Amino acid sequence: MEVQLITNPEGRLQMALEAGASAEYLVLQDGTGAAARECEVAYAISLAEGASLKMVFLSLGGTVLRNRLRVSLQGRHAACDLAGICLADGRQEMDYDVLLTHEVPQCASTQLFKNIVGGHGVTRFHGLIKVVPDAQQTEAYQANHNLLASDTAKAYTQPQLEIYADDVKCSHGATIGRLNPDELFYMRSRGIPQAEARLLQQLAFSYEVLEKISSPELREKMQALVEQRLRELA
Repeated sequence: MEVQLITNPEGRLQMALEAGASAEYLVLQDGTGAAARECEVAYAISLAEGASLKMVFLSLGGTVLRNRLRVSLQGRHAACDLAGICLADGRQEMDYDVLLTHEVPQCASTQLFKNIVGGHGVTRFHGLIKVVPDAQQTEAYQANHNLLASDTAKAYTQPQLEIYADDVKCSHGATIGRLNPDELFYMRSRGIPQAEARLLQQLAFSYEVLEKISSPELREKMQALVEQRLRELA
């Protein structure tokens, strides 16, 4: 399974994974500087029996950026792993709207979306896991974590479960917090400047998503890109 890189997608993207297919996509959205503008992307994704999909989103810039994902697990033993890191600053707005539907029994899904918000930036996450009747032995997990890097940043989150089957393992959660002052104090006491200490905290927050990129070379490049963007926001 190779990692395919999609850069600054627009409009509507459709994917249909056939039985037994496996795919991994890295979606890079970096509309910074002169390229900053409004962008909305809708994804329609379906997985047949035994198919597996991993998607990692890096949303690093844009005046207004909206991602709408509709994922349907339509065959037994299908598996989907969605993850994303979003960096919003200035007056940027970045939204994720995710509907993941388990249509049949014995499927698994995982979601992990993280946002780092500075300046007057705003992020929104709306996620719904839907398990239809008779989709037994479903495993589904969803998490959205938000780090506010300024007093004027805002993050809104709404994780949801809609379950109509009784033999399932499903959970969801969300957090909104600020940089840990104890960690900052510890690093400052070791001679690390405050700006660098804040940067290290934000990088550590993002690594859980970046580590999902299976290609070591591509993961290293994306880590460097995220670090560069965080330094610009500092």
